[in-house]
Amino acid sequence: MSEPVLTFNPAPSAPRLQLPSGACDSHVHVFGPVARFPFSSSSALTPVDAPKETLFALHRHLGISRCVIVQSLVHGFDNAVVEDAIRAGGGRYLGVALVRHDVADAELQRLQAAGFRGVRFNFMKHLGQGATPAQVVALTQRLAPLGLHLQVHFESSLIHELVPLLRQSVVPVVIDHMARVDASLGPHHADFRALCTLMQDPRFFVKVSGVDRVSRQPPYADGVALARQLLQDFPDRCFWGSDWPHPNHHHVPDDGVLVDLLASIAPTPDALAALLVHNPQRFYRFDA
Repeated sequence: MSEPVLTFNPAPSAPRLQLPSGACDSHVHVFGPVARFPFSSSSALTPVDAPKETLFALHRHLGISRCVIVQSLVHGFDNAVVEDAIRAGGGRYLGVALVRHDVADAELQRLQAAGFRGVRFNFMKHLGQGATPAQVVALTQRLAPLGLHLQVHFESSLIHELVPLLRQSVVPVVIDHMARVDASLGPHHADFRALCTLMQDPRFFVKVSGVDRVSRQPPYADGVALARQLLQDFPDRCFWGSDWPHPNHHHVPDDGVLVDLLASIAPTPDALAALLVHNPQRFYRFDA
């Protein structure tokens, strides 16, 4: 096994931006501890432990009180590491699971009862592909009775072929990381325009997370501009997430800096409250 990789900044800066009460980080992962939650044998990444205790401490540092933890392929289809964090979160932490397209209904019911609000599928070359888009869309028929949504993560160029299939989903669909567009190509590039067109359908939502991924280097101005446009155009269907602990990244970002970028993404108190509080509260159904 390869030497574990440190994917996150262990000493992030303190953000200058004060976040509103009830602020939600809608996209993070947890890794390990590997002695208790082994990594998947098929994972291409071997990260250092990034357990729930480190995540909780980071959120206290950043001023975040709610969170959605997304199961990572580092742990494969065993969602136990996220379930453990949800239980420890006291109702303030919910989850999105990784499942196979032919997952049993009983398992979906169990996950829903454990605090999972959706299931995620990856269509990224570096992560592999466990199901076809058609199989994923077919699964949504079984997600609907449980109130589970579909979350998808894909290469930006795939948006053009995925759109017709995703429109067949019978549950809401969340697009990860602004569809992984290349921010340097600007807001008029075909991939970003396709995302904006898709978002005109009220069943679709987008995470304006990953400005540090879609941009090539700090201060991520081109990524911030795209996130700000999405929030401006679709104010009630955007979520933000830090993406901690930043797996498969081209650099290790500073989470305090990522929080401060919210002042440019959501430049008014109302926009910031919608992005961080009202939208995730309504969609993920946190306890009041």
